[in-house]
Amino acid sequence: MQERIDRIRDEIAQAAASCGRDVREITLMAVSKTHPWDAVMDGYAAGLRLFGENRVQEVEAKFPPFEERPDGMQVRLIGHLQSNKVKKIVPLVDGIDSLDSLKLAHLISDCSMRNGTRMPVLLEYNTSAEDAKSGFESEHDLFDMLDHIEELPGIVVRGLMTVGPLGGDERTIRNAFSLLRTVRDRCKARYPSLDFSTLSMGMSGDFAWAIREGSTLVRIGTRLFGARDYTT
Repeated sequence: MQERIDRIRDEIAQAAASCGRDVREITLMAVSKTHPWDAVMDGYAAGLRLFGENRVQEVEAKFPPFEERPDGMQVRLIGHLQSNKVKKIVPLVDGIDSLDSLKLAHLISDCSMRNGTRMPVLLEYNTSAEDAKSGFESEHDLFDMLDHIEELPGIVVRGLMTVGPLGGDERTIRNAFSLLRTVRDRCKARYPSLDFSTLSMGMSGDFAWAIREGSTLVRIGTRLFGARDYTT
């Protein structure tokens, strides 16, 4: 695990250097979906602190309550969130990185307020126009949600997230990442009081390209934990 982490961090540093960026601007998220708690703890022991999970039920089953987690461990939901699971996930995570509708924003905000918290969120944007992917599908829809931000005291916007085109070539994937950066810049200009400092884009196969297009958070799963077991 330590060797894999060191290798990934070296590649992150190389990608940052290749475009004149400070590597300290880039956060590594370990995506532990389908892997057991022991694997998470191996990563934690090797220095990982931020973990991403795709499914609400896996967060419930895998991670202990906040007060029992190791110091500094953070867990975020990065997969699509169904409305009927908001109440389950809000008390279990440090952030929701896949907010994709105004309706969901209201539910998360209301639930967070009832729990006496404010939930950090990333707004997921569908940069590839693929029907199978979640996310806001237009700037109009994204801005419509942000126009209602004052009605949502239980959420705190931290930036944007996207999943690159699956199976695309470098140009196609980088174009998608570049689009998210452009959308982020427009959000910053239109909503100067909000925080859009996080650009979450790039996974095991394309994170170097994402960094060159401005990513501040890369989500690495198989390169750290190995192949996923979808039978669990």
